[in-house]
Amino acid sequence: MITTPTPSMLRALPAEHRQRLMRVAREVSFPQGTRLFEEGSRADRFWIIRTGTVELDMRVPGRRAAVIETLQHNELIGWSWLFTPHVWHLGAEATTPVRAYEFDATAVRAMCQDDPAMGHAVAQWVGDVLAHRLRAARARLLDLYAPYGAGSHV
Repeated sequence: MITTPTPSMLRALPAEHRQRLMRVAREVSFPQGTRLFEEGSRADRFWIIRTGTVELDMRVPGRRAAVIETLQHNELIGWSWLFTPHVWHLGAEATTPVRAYEFDATAVRAMCQDDPAMGHAVAQWVGDVLAHRLRAARARLLDLYAPYGAGSHV
């Protein structure tokens, strides 16, 4: 399977939009094992990882949560903040100590509404991340739960 890197904010957004976003960022850190959010809870912020790793996971009835993807340096943690009803679709846990930039979702959505070009750029970036995550989730769930060879047709 060919994997493509998750679109980073540094590559996805024009410099002026990155700078505006970074003006509302605050530096945070999380110890290893910290749950950043739970599936189904309110999505009111997002993060960009500076150092460390975070696993995204999905609840699976009758089993442990399935790890969908591991995120690292410069990757976006969370996309649900941008789309109504602003509820997390996955869970996230720091698997190492993490340093990150944290962004208030309400403030960023207001910036995007006030500047349509920025709103378009942010929506495109987050949409690209979302598409990447959906492909990763599908592949991971097939790896974990499909019968051997179920996904391969020659």
